[in-house]
Amino acid sequence: MGTVLALAIGAPVSAESLIALRNLRSQTVITAADLQRATHATPGALSNPKDAIGLETKVTIYAGRPIMPQDLGPPAIVERNQIVSLNYHHAGLAIVTEGRALDRGGVGDRIRVMNLTSRSTVAGSITVDGSITVAP
Repeated sequence: MGTVLALAIGAPVSAESLIALRNLRSQTVITAADLQRATHATPGALSNPKDAIGLETKVTIYAGRPIMPQDLGPPAIVERNQIVSLNYHHAGLAIVTEGRALDRGGVGDRIRVMNLTSRSTVAGSITVDGSITVAP
């Protein structure tokens, strides 16, 4: 007994894209009020509001333009020039000191930080608590 597979040729397919309801400046955290569904599909654009809400814009997104995943990222928790804790752990050695953030970023971003004691610049990853982990 065979299986019948029905295929509708020419049937309308509904697809939606998310678009900006207003101009969203860079570093704006997206809320539901910033988004609108467009009835046309834009290849690569987000379609689910849950994928955008709570994220921060990396670039300015103009009203009516589609929301693309590469234009969004985690919200920054470290601002440029902020004093942060620098943590270094390697082979049983732990060093904790203060540094000045030279970049801004969110959890997991790698930024440059100036060690306030030695005045040297190091790179590290931002952790959930806003401290910077420096690895060898």
